[in-house]
Amino acid sequence: MSIDRSIPTAEALAEESYLRRVHPSDWRNPVPKASYDLVILGGGPCGLAAAATAVGMGRSVALVERNRIGGNSLNVGSVPSKAIVRSGGAMAAVRDGAEYGLARIDDPVADFEAVMARMRGIRTRIAEYHSVERLQSCGIDVFFGAGRFVGKKTLLVDTQPLRFKKALIATGARPRPSDIPGLEQVGYLTSTTIFDLLRLPKRLAIIGGGPLGCEMAQALARMGAQVTILQNEPKFLPHEERDAAELLSRALSRDGVETRLNTTVVGARLQGGEKWVDTVSNGVKFSLAADQIMLSVGRVPNIEDLGLEAAAIDFGAAQGIHVDDYLRTSNANVYSAGDVCMQHKFTNVAQASAQIAVLNAFRLKRRRQSHLLIPWCTYCDPQVAHIGLHVRQARRRAIAVRSVTIMMQDVDRAITDGQDEGFVKIHVRRGSDEILGASIVAAQAGEMINELSVIMSAGIGMRQLAGILHTYPAQSDAIRLAAVAFMRG
Repeated sequence: MSIDRSIPTAEALAEESYLRRVHPSDWRNPVPKASYDLVILGGGPCGLAAAATAVGMGRSVALVERNRIGGNSLNVGSVPSKAIVRSGGAMAAVRDGAEYGLARIDDPVADFEAVMARMRGIRTRIAEYHSVERLQSCGIDVFFGAGRFVGKKTLLVDTQPLRFKKALIATGARPRPSDIPGLEQVGYLTSTTIFDLLRLPKRLAIIGGGPLGCEMAQALARMGAQVTILQNEPKFLPHEERDAAELLSRALSRDGVETRLNTTVVGARLQGGEKWVDTVSNGVKFSLAADQIMLSVGRVPNIEDLGLEAAAIDFGAAQGIHVDDYLRTSNANVYSAGDVCMQHKFTNVAQASAQIAVLNAFRLKRRRQSHLLIPWCTYCDPQVAHIGLHVRQARRRAIAVRSVTIMMQDVDRAITDGQDEGFVKIHVRRGSDEILGASIVAAQAGEMINELSVIMSAGIGMRQLAGILHTYPAQSDAIRLAAVAFMRG
């Protein structure tokens, strides 16, 4: 029986639906208004949040995107990576099923094509909430093309002029390029191109031990890849507390990830048809063969070809757009938000800073970016989350801190779930019950840290927290138990 190749497959139709939502192939830019209240450069989470905020204020908005609506987060970031992390978790659950009374499966096999198809299907579904049609229905004029300033209150999209009262630069960031000799010639993956993989690499070398590198290392190792992380610092997740990083290191090791800390990659080469990574650690040279190499060493702001000089906007190659505490640039009519100007390059920060910038642009400077209370999470297993001050930061500011720790092995629900690795650690200003920060390492740390975000934002102290009822049994009860321990101490 012959197969009619002209008939699109279900996956091809899904991909077509996805592209139609984020950048239709037959798109025609609208005729511009004489002037817009707000023109936004960048259609990622920051730009979308800014557009929604401005439209909600009754402002006319033009949104300019040179690639795909949704930015990194939807297309090549948070959404696809967490879909793959979930598939890796399912593989681990099958592998460890005997611990829960299931029939033992010693060597489960991942269908990597199915994993990636699932990821793309999820991306398509979520893209519906950010689609061009939905933006249009809200009254937002969407322009696809390369936008650049040609004056203090005008920019061009290709050759179309857009005039504005206020503008917001929300062009985001991209993976930091390689400065490793030979790596460009050998070829490598980044935090964006890894989602284009068609087959699971047998041997994967990841350069960098940050959040995404660790997430992908664990997920792909659980699917059967032989993964090595090469990190030039003495621990993973250098911005997290040491005990949190050490717990994650042990978890990665159990999943088969080989880790080489204090290791500097000095070159890459092709030899015998294979990719080789050359490293040095404490003066000792080591070379590693790999089928694929992933570079995950941070991100740099997208500031090129924006015509910033024409708009009198100050910027720097590393920092990105220079803004004040109200997210205003050196051009009083132009604001910036998100990864292109912020230190913390997270989706939630991009969205929150976008709202601040728009409110300040039209309501005369009412909110400061420095007042943002930022929770974040690395979605490995266990997850590693944090909010507020670290102890080291408190010491630098001469703030006396008392830390209260509850181990997850002492939390009933964590025990019943077989997820008792980790801890909740809350930092309190000494002499008071004011919560200054917290770190959580737990299976559900990403959900649990949100409770502390609400608590800290509302100004709730440890005394009141100790009396707040939680459901039982729940892993989040560890937070209440920490407050109870504080009271007893």
